[in-house]
Amino acid sequence: MAGVNDFNGQIIEEFHANGGKLGGPFAGAQMLLLHHKGAKTGTERVNPVAYRRLGDSLVVFASKGGAPTNPDWYYNLRAHPHTTVEVGSETIPVVARVADDAERAPIWEAQKRDNPGFADYETKTTRQIPVVILERAE
Repeated sequence: MAGVNDFNGQIIEEFHANGGKLGGPFAGAQMLLLHHKGAKTGTERVNPVAYRRLGDSLVVFASKGGAPTNPDWYYNLRAHPHTTVEVGSETIPVVARVADDAERAPIWEAQKRDNPGFADYETKTTRQIPVVILERAE
């Protein structure tokens, strides 16, 4: 798994060096850094994640590239929903919640329309890909 951590580490380094802008395969993509605490270990972690805006909130997608299981960060946010994200050069405190089915549908459809790779992820798995809303914390 070191390969994934190395890859994420390079993205995080580039994100910090360029005020949240990424190049290569992520050029032009809306990416944030999602901070989360391990559900079992309490270990602080950071993952680069694609997002979209929804009013004053941000939305992330637990796609894991269409894998059969949700990403670890999804379970971590369920256990510890109060966290922070980095968007550009801003750090924002947020509270994570999973969108219910009615709320999820239009958000997920818009994400697939605007980013066709997400439609591809959906075809690779039998699970419903969770949509996680990150609401600004007071």
